[in-house]
Amino acid sequence: MTNITAIPRKRGRPAKAAGDFRETRETLCRAGVAALTEKGFSATGIDEILKSVGVPKGSFYHFFASKEAYGSELITLYARYFVRKLDRYLLDESLTPLKRIEAFCQEAEHGMQRFDFRRGCLVGNLGQEMGALPEAFRAQLTDVLLDWQARFERCLDEAKAAGEISTNADSARLAAFFWIGWEGAVLRAKLERNGEPLRVFADIFLMSLRS
Repeated sequence: MTNITAIPRKRGRPAKAAGDFRETRETLCRAGVAALTEKGFSATGIDEILKSVGVPKGSFYHFFASKEAYGSELITLYARYFVRKLDRYLLDESLTPLKRIEAFCQEAEHGMQRFDFRRGCLVGNLGQEMGALPEAFRAQLTDVLLDWQARFERCLDEAKAAGEISTNADSARLAAFFWIGWEGAVLRAKLERNGEPLRVFADIFLMSLRS
């Protein structure tokens, strides 16, 4: 019989599997997005986030070189999440183009209501405090907003083709106007803790298009 020499077990905690590291990173990102939609970047401390999810500081710096790198990642993740949400409504061919926009606005209000209007838009929140943020965030946030505008512009072009709005309507400027006004409505809804500002803006925007 061949003798098999047992490998001595190393002291300390066993090494984490790749899946564990991925789960820890995702947990940090989810907690970060929640904090930034509620409090913004400047008012959110790393220690506060780590404590809320039970992750040691060493693990944080294993994934992110700095709070700035963390914030940049959260903007990217939020943008991906929000694009999926936008596309779910703006590409829904079972509805007319303007009904798609209306459905998005209604769902956005319900989304804020689920959190008692304490959470707003991460991009809008960071835009409000841009003077205190890393300059690199400016281009990143602008690119996100321009992407959202482009998706709205395509939906409005479809509304023109469907005869829902005038063929002379400037889809690009209307899409820009929507996001300028919508981000303000989200901020007001968060301030007042109710969805009335969202409904007022959506109703008047859609009414102006239909008239």
